[in-house]
Amino acid sequence: MNKKILITASALGILSIALGAFGAHGLKELITVNAIQTFEIGVRYQMYHAFFLLFVGNTSYVTIKTKKIVYYLTLIGVLFFSGSIYGLATNDLTNFDFNFFGFITPLGGFFLILAWVFVFIDFIKMSSKNQ
Repeated sequence: MNKKILITASALGILSIALGAFGAHGLKELITVNAIQTFEIGVRYQMYHAFFLLFVGNTSYVTIKTKKIVYYLTLIGVLFFSGSIYGLATNDLTNFDFNFFGFITPLGGFFLILAWVFVFIDFIKMSSKNQ
């Protein structure tokens, strides 16, 4: 499971950098400043959670069961949160109306919060010999 988490974390990090560069340079002339700022929020949260998964995949303080839960919550959360933000920020560039998917953004955020809560609970349950 750790290898899968670390590979996913690395892929999310790579995509964050690529999307960030694309947003800063490729979209600069195509969308509004406000839309670019919105796009950057998606990139930022994707990168935060790439780092989060790198931590989860490398720590022994989180149980395997929790790692699996956190992995899927984070992956779905990033796809819903950042993915919907990318769509909404670039909505004017396509014939598809991403506003229809606006409700997915807070759902993705909720999944990301839940992932952190599961790690938090594992930390609280840690025995004193692990401290």
